[in-house]
Amino acid sequence: MSRRFGPTAREPATPLWWGTIGLRVLTLLFALGAVIVHSDGYQRPWLAWTVLGAMALWTVATALVYAREALRWRWRWFVLADVVVTCALMLTSPWILTDAQNAAVAPLITTVWVAGAPVAAGTRFGGVGGVAAGLVVAAATGIARQGFTLDVARDGVLLVASGLLIGMSATTARKSAAVLAEALRTEVANAERERLARDIHDSVLQVLARVRRRGAELGGEAAELAELAGEQEIALRALVTTGPTRHSTGETDLRAALQLLGSSKVQVAAPAGEVNLPSRTTAELVAVVREALSNVDKHAGAAAKAWVLLEDVGREVVVTVRDDGPGIPEGRLADAEGEGRLGVVRSMRGRVAELGGTISLETAPGQGTEWEIRVPRK
Repeated sequence: MSRRFGPTAREPATPLWWGTIGLRVLTLLFALGAVIVHSDGYQRPWLAWTVLGAMALWTVATALVYAREALRWRWRWFVLADVVVTCALMLTSPWILTDAQNAAVAPLITTVWVAGAPVAAGTRFGGVGGVAAGLVVAAATGIARQGFTLDVARDGVLLVASGLLIGMSATTARKSAAVLAEALRTEVANAERERLARDIHDSVLQVLARVRRRGAELGGEAAELAELAGEQEIALRALVTTGPTRHSTGETDLRAALQLLGSSKVQVAAPAGEVNLPSRTTAELVAVVREALSNVDKHAGAAAKAWVLLEDVGREVVVTVRDDGPGIPEGRLADAEGEGRLGVVRSMRGRVAELGGTISLETAPGQGTEWEIRVPRK
């Protein structure tokens, strides 16, 4: 079953499956004509017609399976069986053709009908599967011909090339369909989020904004409530303006996940587009950033502000967390490690190291603190 398209979704490579069916039918008709022309010279004409009948039955069977809309009905084992049956029928040729026919390079009993197997394997398994099936059928052709000739080499190249090209086309079709489906889901999610943002702006956000302004004017305990209302206003705005973090491909958008950390004391700057990474990588990076922001709250003072910068530089992503606090005195982290307090080492450096990345610290008394995290995409 395809993980991307589900058990009943239309398979993106369906036109290629129908092309495979059409190829099988046309090549079967060609094989029929070849048998009619050469049957008088066969050493076992009855076997030739028997094999041709088996080819017809297998053509019908493959057509019934390959015509199904969902990929799950095109079983892997059936496609493999298609290659085996095709080779088995072709290997009956030495018992059908005479030595004179074989020397004259008369068509094998299956003729070009065997091309359907590499095409079906390429459609089901991609380029690698198509090439593998083409090599297997080419080897069977050499055995049926009882020798390696220029004609065998030519047929082998054509079989491998057809499996490769069809396999690459099928893979491209499936990837394109997955990208299109993801884009459509994102568009629907964005439209729904915009609708919710309008509704929330007209009600909840306006109330929170009014509470924040009025509380600041009154002062005292009302000012504390105003600050809390302001925090919730910022968090709610980030929530309704941020796209979905998780995608059907198994990746998550690091940009959207980091934007949810924004508050009145934390500003997040990120690229305009999505920064998709494996879910585990995103979760670990968000945890590292949370730890850095937690240290700002604990050690930089209540008035300190922090900035989170996300950069996508292609092969890796860079996350920078900077604050305007008093900074970390030289040797403080080494002393903490010596005293057995390994929070920063294990929670931040350990997480980044497990992702194959690096983390560096720049700080000085009175100059704030800056963490730079670099993690490769793969």
